[in-house]
Amino acid sequence: MIRHTEISDSDLRNKIRQQKIRLGGNSKLKIYGILRCAAGKRMKRENRVFFTSEQEARQNNYRPCGRCLKIEYKKWKSEFI
Repeated sequence: MIRHTEISDSDLRNKIRQQKIRLGGNSKLKIYGILRCAAGKRMKRENRVFFTSEQEARQNNYRPCGRCLKIEYKKWKSEFI
């Protein structure tokens, strides 16, 4: 997990281009989603984190975004019903 406040913008762009960063998340809400998600683009920089994989996000106790990862969110939610 990489915090947005701990990485420079140029390093961030390079890691995204190299596919080393694939998902973004909100550290306060513990939600992760794709980088193009409209909900994720609105969050504050100090709350934003990045992941290399869905597995990494899950290991850090983050849940899928209900907007951009609907199928994964439904699977996650069904685990609690």
